[in-house]
Amino acid sequence: MPSIDDLRKTAANCVAAEPGRLGSAGWWQPPLLAAAPVDSRFDQLPRMAAADHLHPTDLLPTARSVIVFFIPFHPQLVKDNQPGQRPCRNWGLAYVQTNELIGRVSLAVRDLLAAAGFASGLTPATHNFDPVRLMARWSHKHLAHLVNLGRFGVHHLLITPAGCTGRLGSLVTEAELGEHPLIQTAEACLLKAGQPCGKCIEACPVDALTEDGFDRSRCWQRLNENYRVLDYFADLPESTDVCGKCTALMPCSFKNPVAKS
Repeated sequence: MPSIDDLRKTAANCVAAEPGRLGSAGWWQPPLLAAAPVDSRFDQLPRMAAADHLHPTDLLPTARSVIVFFIPFHPQLVKDNQPGQRPCRNWGLAYVQTNELIGRVSLAVRDLLAAAGFASGLTPATHNFDPVRLMARWSHKHLAHLVNLGRFGVHHLLITPAGCTGRLGSLVTEAELGEHPLIQTAEACLLKAGQPCGKCIEACPVDALTEDGFDRSRCWQRLNENYRVLDYFADLPESTDVCGKCTALMPCSFKNPVAKS
């Protein structure tokens, strides 16, 4: 059976090969990957996320493990997206290309497991949510929290040991991989850990964030508006709903700021 190190190497090789496949410098740093057994922790999903959130066994009845990976963005991309009230062209392009990369990483991990005789279940990287409630029936973020890949910040994004600027993917498998956490702190958000911060709240261009809440509808409207008003997004898919201002050059952008250095 493939080990967790085999899975991590497969994911890393896939990410490393993507710039050459695209003929570009690429937007990504090496990925993180965590796994956990399918157990009672996942019974929390309807309460934590959406009431109709799928259980891992809904995706694959024989599921024994949940795998979640995080592909961090290169710091220069994040720096480029920091100025102004709207996302830069490359932030939108990176979003589109990373969606495709997440699919390739998922398939590469699936194929590795399949070669050893284990089936897997996959879902899309994004836009698998209810358009009215704006809640996903399969939330990569909540799964990542439960497998201890990261912790939620006040900006409602996941903060991993490599920060919050990047994208998540996940799958389930019949293989019994065991417990392989990556986060070591109860919190990874300075504000949630009782330390001064709140920079993501200040950075939101539409005041969708507060210390105690998140106006999901206001954020979603801004993401859609960005696509409509930015001429340099015209050649990108209509699903390029991006902003990223709450993650740009924050204390949690590239690391877990709560962890001891």
